[in-house]
Amino acid sequence: MDTTVTNNDAEGATWGGGNQPLRASYGKLMMWFFILSDALTFSGFLAAYGFSRFKFIDAWPIADEVFTHVPFIHGNFPMIYVAFMTFVLIMSSVTMVLAVDAGHHLKHKSVAFYMFLTIIGGIIFVGSQGWEWATFIKGDYGAVETKGGKILQFVDTDGNRMALGDFAITQVGEREQHLNKNGVWFSDEAAPTTYSIEEVKAGFEATPNALIRIQTLTENGEKTVLSREESLAKLSRDGKLVVEGANLIHNEYGAPLFADFFFFITGFHGFHVFSGVMINIIIFFNVVLGTYERRGHYEMVEKVGLYWHFVDLVWVFVFTFFYLV
Repeated sequence: MDTTVTNNDAEGATWGGGNQPLRASYGKLMMWFFILSDALTFSGFLAAYGFSRFKFIDAWPIADEVFTHVPFIHGNFPMIYVAFMTFVLIMSSVTMVLAVDAGHHLKHKSVAFYMFLTIIGGIIFVGSQGWEWATFIKGDYGAVETKGGKILQFVDTDGNRMALGDFAITQVGEREQHLNKNGVWFSDEAAPTTYSIEEVKAGFEATPNALIRIQTLTENGEKTVLSREESLAKLSRDGKLVVEGANLIHNEYGAPLFADFFFFITGFHGFHVFSGVMINIIIFFNVVLGTYERRGHYEMVEKVGLYWHFVDLVWVFVFTFFYLV
């Protein structure tokens, strides 16, 4: 029996190599794969944040009370600087769009100009995030942590926050930091706080208008403020140590888990922005040197543009769920 062999030219072209799936180059496809996998990572972070916040809703800090600072300006400006950071990052995404569009039209100078603006926006954002970290770590008002790990914050009779320095009484004598060389060999004490727990208790007792605000929420969704008698008893009975600022263990703003998520989520995103800035700088110099002009296309600008838009989009979700909700 004779066998008939049919040679399908279309099939040969499909499986013979040289084709671009979805009409996208290899580099663009790999960038999309990276974006998809990274999106799953950020989704996991935000989902874990949501579950943790729901579980510890009473102890969760109020963002409007935490992020109130603006560089070089003293005052209470809730979320203003975070909104500015968001605006800068979104505008850098706009300049990246303009750079990609200029590349499609082979406008060498325009690509370089808009890439430069994108880099400046990224640097401003990363610098602002570093400043925000430093402010968050340093703290503002200070608080007292109880034996059970809860946070006691201080307010006046009008409900306004009071810093420890507003009432704490400095006692005579120097406090020595416990190090392994002058105490238990396997244990070091953290850097001493500005005031000791005894100084805070003494100052609180001597300040009649000072009250304690605990983490339990009222029916109106506000933190519960204890009476003067309840405040004195609470501080005397449960006050354990002074907390200034936040780290991975202690957090003057509320639940330590809030600080953990803040460092991990914003730090992970900040690393992406920093990496994007470094990549943009490399691409910018290649544009200036005419590398892509000689190739006849600016596909590398498109690839880094995909990454930059992804970073911006992630920040929109971080800003929404971490700062606003």
